[in-house]
Amino acid sequence: MLNGKKIAVVLPAYNAAKTLEMTYREIPSEFVDEVVLVDDASRDDTAEVARRLGIRTIVHENNRGYGGNQKTCYRTALELGADIVIMLHPDYQYTPRLITAMAAMIAYGEFDAVLASRILGVGALKGGMPLYKYVANRFLTFFENLMLGHKLSEYHTGYRAFSREVLERLPLHANSEDFVFDNQMLAQIVWFGYRIGEVSCPTKYFEEASSINFRRSVVYGLGVLKTALQFRLAKVGLCRVRIFNI
Repeated sequence: MLNGKKIAVVLPAYNAAKTLEMTYREIPSEFVDEVVLVDDASRDDTAEVARRLGIRTIVHENNRGYGGNQKTCYRTALELGADIVIMLHPDYQYTPRLITAMAAMIAYGEFDAVLASRILGVGALKGGMPLYKYVANRFLTFFENLMLGHKLSEYHTGYRAFSREVLERLPLHANSEDFVFDNQMLAQIVWFGYRIGEVSCPTKYFEEASSINFRRSVVYGLGVLKTALQFRLAKVGLCRVRIFNI
């Protein structure tokens, strides 16, 4: 706990057996009250490794996608009474050591959501992010900041913290079950006027770390552009978008 707030870490997992233990061992157990892993029908022994480590484990019988996995993660964390929920990829690409700092920014009332940014500082390229992904990240972030009227260093990190109120109020059920879920969720947070903070986060790209392929990256990028345009059109009253309505 921090400042009387119960903290849960959720791990949306898919074929993470090789990196799960490294990730789990660095989670600050002195502050984290619950750790939940949702295995999205992995083809390896992710669930078995999680249970061996004593992690509360939920297994999807069929693959629901990254967004569908997160929906289960957040619903479970809220059912467990979490006041702050940190979503962390179990592929060891992001350091769990930032959990305490991110949770504190919410626990003490400064922000409603916190993102661990790979772009602040020199973390992304230094950590091995492919150049094409870095360029795409910068372009998409520029476009989103323009359309959303907000300013973030990146919208595409897989390391995020949320208050209970954010998770309860956002219409997450309306979001995609694919990778663009992440982006839709941030657009919703901006839409409903919640405060977003950022911390600088080093990142590690290596063979076992999860990374979507080029084709899926293109699909994700097009989804990001669509979400940003929908946000702007809805803001000026030219259309009604389901994900921005309670």
